Amino acid sequence: MTTTTPITLAVDCMGGDHGPRVTLAACRHFLSAHPDALLLLVGRAEALTAWSHDRAEVVAASEVVEMDDPLEVALRKKKDSSMRVAIELVRDGRASAAVSAGNTGALMAIARYVLKTMEGIDRPAIAGQMPNFKGGGTTMLDLGANVDCSPEHLLQFAVMGSALVAVLQNKEQPSVGLLNIGEEAIKGNEIIKKAGELLRSAGNSGDLNFHGNVEGNDIFKGTVDIVVCDGFVGNVALKASEGLATMIGGFLKAEFSRNIFTKFTAILAYPVLIAFKSRVDHRRYNGAALLGLRGLVFKSHGSADEVAFEAALNRAYDASKNHLLDRVRERIAHAAPLLTGMQAERAEPATTSV
Repeated sequence: MTTTTPITLAVDCMGGDHGPRVTLAACRHFLSAHPDALLLLVGRAEALTAWSHDRAEVVAASEVVEMDDPLEVALRKKKDSSMRVAIELVRDGRASAAVSAGNTGALMAIARYVLKTMEGIDRPAIAGQMPNFKGGGTTMLDLGANVDCSPEHLLQFAVMGSALVAVLQNKEQPSVGLLNIGEEAIKGNEIIKKAGELLRSAGNSGDLNFHGNVEGNDIFKGTVDIVVCDGFVGNVALKASEGLATMIGGFLKAEFSRNIFTKFTAILAYPVLIAFKSRVDHRRYNGAALLGLRGLVFKSHGSADEVAFEAALNRAYDASKNHLLDRVRERIAHAAPLLTGMQAERAEPATTSV
């Protein structure tokens, strides 16, 4: 007889725009779908003790990181926040991963402080999925943690993203594209050009399945499995993606409220638009991974409803069950000689002939 080791997740139940009203409902749905899962529900005891489940335990935390809290307050002053306690449960080995819908900057800062950065990683990155027209998701990183990136950082993002997709989508060699203003290798600024050289070298050495440069429309076309960029560009693309389904929903509501002709037109288009909205619904892809840390942390969108927050729990569960941390370590170790060589080359002083 074989036994399955339970997957334990620590849930920041207080984070996000809706707090326990959404997080607890999502937790109940998640537990029903995963009989081998355990949850540590972190938050103010008075908000959580009325809710009970035989595979859920309340872990009290007296403070909450608000969505508008400065990083200094979240990191230095609220040491008993539900966000921090959830991450400490991962550090202490009580949970395989932490999930929070709280302040993104605070979550990254606290996670980096508590868990530390993985060996071989300079900067952790936020990796999430964008819905594409193929009916799946394009993984993109960084989505906002690092505004200024070196070529080496972009290579690290590509390697970590490859491990994430291999684990969550069962694609051992996912394709990687470097976001640029054109497909040609000569396009882009110096950082992007050098990053392209580094990623091509990684492709030649077997560290990546590098497709080449991709453009913004390739994200939604699903040209590659992973798109790598700096955090400024990635966050802009994320917000644009989230607005797409909202725009379609607003269009449908507006058309049904107009005259009989527009209502009739909307009725005819309704099945197609609903199907399209479902395919690009960002709730299905909620749950961004904070990659490069010595523990698993997943960020849910702050405005997530029950469906979206449950999706984030599912991603954290799948990453834990399929040993994402080990896969990232293995791939970074394999790519280390390439990174070390590139860094040494840049540090070497220029020589002149006489």
